[in-house]
Amino acid sequence: MNDIQWDIIDKLYFVEPYQTLLNEVAVPENILRNELKALIHKGWVQIMKFDENIQDYIPTPFLNTDDLQSCYFLATKEGLLNHNLK
Repeated sequence: MNDIQWDIIDKLYFVEPYQTLLNEVAVPENILRNELKALIHKGWVQIMKFDENIQDYIPTPFLNTDDLQSCYFLATKEGLLNHNLK
């Protein structure tokens, strides 16, 4: 896990929108996108969507890289374990 990935997971103990990550992780947007994709591929970050029926966030396997502004993210158990080991 590199420093940027550590910073991203550090922000994802709770569900956070993409815009919050963009504002709080001090990297250019293209780097944030690439690091998020890497973390999702490793299974360390989960993409979430808001379900109006249950009024809560649920995991989704779909990442719309053209519309990250509408995406939410959450660190997985594996991601948090790796975060805490560093």
